[in-house]
Amino acid sequence: MVNTFLSVAEVVLALLLIVVVLMQPSKADGLKGFVTGSTETFFSKNKSRTKEALLSKTTVALAVLFAANTIALNLIK
Repeated sequence: MVNTFLSVAEVVLALLLIVVVLMQPSKADGLKGFVTGSTETFFSKNKSRTKEALLSKTTVALAVLFAANTIALNLIK
């Protein structure tokens, strides 16, 4: 019973982790920073309150849960 629950949780966590990673914007600016110079904006100064920061924190949390679940599955088997 516990093994089945952990296996289902593993699949759900994996799918959620994939979705959250794919929702994150690209970090590559290409030549934008080279041509325009500094990219200091209101959003770059307040990154801790943006959607990007929330997605980053969610990714870390899901990755930790996924790793803990994987270890638990290996210990039970």
